Parts: sequence; structure tokens; C-alpha cells
Amino acid sequence: MNTNKTYAGISEEFGNLSTSKIVIIPVPYDGTSTWQKGADKGPQAFLEASENMELYDIETDSEVYKEGVYLADEITENSSPEAMVEAVHQETKKYINRNKFVTVFGGEHSVSIGTIRAFNECFNNLTVLHIDAHADLRKEYEGSKCNHACAVYEANQNTNLVQVGIRSMDISEKREMNLDKVFFAHDMAVNEDWMEDVIDQLTENVFITFDLDALDPSIMPSTGTPEPGGLFYYETLEFLKQVFEQKNVVGFDMVELCPNKNEKSSDFLAAKLFYKMLSYKFSSDVDAYDTDEDDVISVNKLPKFKDNDDDY
Repeated sequence: MNTNKTYAGISEEFGNLSTSKIVIIPVPYDGTSTWQKGADKGPQAFLEASENMELYDIETDSEVYKEGVYLADEITENSSPEAMVEAVHQETKKYINRNKFVTVFGGEHSVSIGTIRAFNECFNNLTVLHIDAHADLRKEYEGSKCNHACAVYEANQNTNLVQVGIRSMDISEKREMNLDKVFFAHDMAVNEDWMEDVIDQLTENVFITFDLDALDPSIMPSTGTPEPGGLFYYETLEFLKQVFEQKNVVGFDMVELCPNKNEKSSDFLAAKLFYKMLSYKFSSDVDAYDTDEDDVISVNKLPKFKDNDDDY
């Protein structure tokens, strides 16, 4: 059970499941990390930072928490990576089926395997927008297909995977890549049009998996595998804003906050960025909960946010 009764300390009026449009599922899992441990403490640090955040967003002139944000019980399954992934898969799908805008906060990136699996089963023609320093395209690592190094291998097989900010990978992963849909950090640094180029590769329905090590370690040092040369705050916001405005973002997760008791700014950045993404979603999409049968696969009352008129 979560010690936090509500997300960001909001009143129960905005935090109950029946009336909330948004669900946050914490997954404090760190079973396959290979360098710095501690991502299992990320969700609690995120929630504590969120309680100290101003809930009026200046840019969007909105208070998105008033849409209702339900903080689900954390997923504590850790008997194996596979069991954790299946638990995340089932729990995520349960809330999608309740017509919620579902978000997940990890934990390490392996939690996204289950999240993506659920969204891909529920939404037609899904793009997974993978924002990360690492390619995460290994088929198997250290004996498991559910390792953090394999976070988007399944997505690459089953969805339209678009990768942004990549600057660290094994040569074996290059064989798995669709290079037309991979945006390397060194290319982005000299391409003023990279945001538009990414958006051109997206289908209408988009799930975002955001690994916080995509950000430059000068602003996000508290992550398990910091890599130099990452994204900065305002370019990240500008990119995300464009995605939310131009596409139908059906959900997102955020992973790999590895909190450091001596460095709290990373916790707060994660909290603020998460809230910004919610603000962009609900300020850019006034018709967020009209339904359209063409957009859904396995459920009857899924959020349809825009007509699916893409070319894919």
C-alpha cells in the first residue's frame, strides 16, 4: 500500500478512483539494474517531491489535478522480472479498461515492458515514443527477456517504435534498429528540425516511455546510468508539447529516477515534468474522452482522443 493517500497531497475530492480521469501506478522495482541501484526508491521520492509542487501550471494556465488523479496501490511483485512485467501488464490494462488516462512511475525501465504490452493490446496502430539515452533493444540480457536492457525490444517487434535521444548502445542493438526511426543525440544537436522529423514518424496514437537519463546529467544527475550529452529542460518541454498537441497521447510512463538524499533537485524535476505532461495532455485535448471504435481493440470504452486519420 502507498503511504501517500493522494497524489501531490490533493484533496480526496480530486483523488478518488470513480471520478478521476487520471491514474498513476507506482512500480518500485529495481531487480535487473546493472550499475547503480536505487530506482526502486524512485516512486516514493517522486511522490514526496510532488507534494511540494505548486499545482497551478503557468504555461497552460491550468490546474490539471482538478481532472482527478487517482494514486493506485504500488505494484510490489518482485519474485522475478517476468512476474513483475506481467503484474504491471495486468494492472495497467485494468485501469485502461476503466476508461482512465493511465500513467506509470518506475522503477527501472523493465517495468515499461508490461506497460507497453497493455497499451498495445488496447489501442490500434500504436507508436511507442521512447525517450532515452540507451537503445534498450537487447532481446535478452543476463538470462532474462525482461531486463532493463530489453525494455523496448518487444515494442520494436509489435509497435511503431520511435527512439529519441539515444547516445549509448551495444553494437548488437544496431541490427534490431530501424534507423529511420532512431534519433541519435549527436544528430539532434545539429538538426534544428529534429522535433518535426520525429513527429513525422509517429502514428496518431502515441504512448510515451520516458527514461529520465534521456535528460542531461547536469540537470538530472540522480539516475542509474547518467550519460553526457542529453536533453535540456525547455527543449524537452517544447518537444513534448508538440507531441501532445499534434498526436493522441494515450498514456505514458516515467522511469529510472535513482534518488540521492543529498541531491533533491532531480526528484523535483521528475515531479514537475510528470505534471507538465499531464497539463499538456488535458489542456491540448478538450475532447479527451469522446470514444471512437476505430481506435480501440480489446475494450469498449477506451479514451479516444482524436480521429485516427494517419497514413500508417
